[in-house]
Amino acid sequence: MEKEENQNSTSDQNQGIAKETDKPEESSIEENKQQTDQEPKEEIKEPTPEEKIAELEDKVARTFAEMENQRRRFEKEKEDAFEYGGYSFAKEALNLIDNLDRSKHVLESDDKLKGTEALKKTLEHLDIIKKDLISIFEKNNIKPIDSLNKKLDPNFHQAMMEIEDDTKEPGTIIQEIQKGFTIKDRLLRPSLVGVSKKVTIKEEKTEENKENLENK
Repeated sequence: MEKEENQNSTSDQNQGIAKETDKPEESSIEENKQQTDQEPKEEIKEPTPEEKIAELEDKVARTFAEMENQRRRFEKEKEDAFEYGGYSFAKEALNLIDNLDRSKHVLESDDKLKGTEALKKTLEHLDIIKKDLISIFEKNNIKPIDSLNKKLDPNFHQAMMEIEDDTKEPGTIIQEIQKGFTIKDRLLRPSLVGVSKKVTIKEEKTEENKENLENK
């Protein structure tokens, strides 16, 4: 009996100690709550009517500016479509002129046809067809680029070869391999050309140099 009473008394003491140890934690939590409650809360400042009006005016101005930019882009695209809508077709149509030139060159190179009346009439017809095509192109603002005896311009010409020629200033176009064209103010295709360059002077061996070589 005494042992049981002792055990009960010790357990009651332990419970009492546990309760005492729990109290500080609860008190600290309450203190923290009080501190947080005492901290001042940040006030949300409402914008003034003047600030709201200024913000709305800024949004309206930005919207109008964006609408104006879109209108200008649309007008530019419409003008380009009207002015250059046939760009791809025109570029492909130039192959007709190229084929006429190739056909003319083949006929002129045929030994069997040289000097014949048939060749003469055929070449005349090819020239007429070519002139008609160029006339139709020019009516649609597709014009050939003038190249011969002009200075090389990278915006309109593409140099394919250099040809020695002291009678021309270096960089002068002296041969046109393929004619170039423009449409309005745009390049349709560049002219393929050959340009002049100075003749390379080869040093000739003098008699004195020959004698020096023979003596060695």
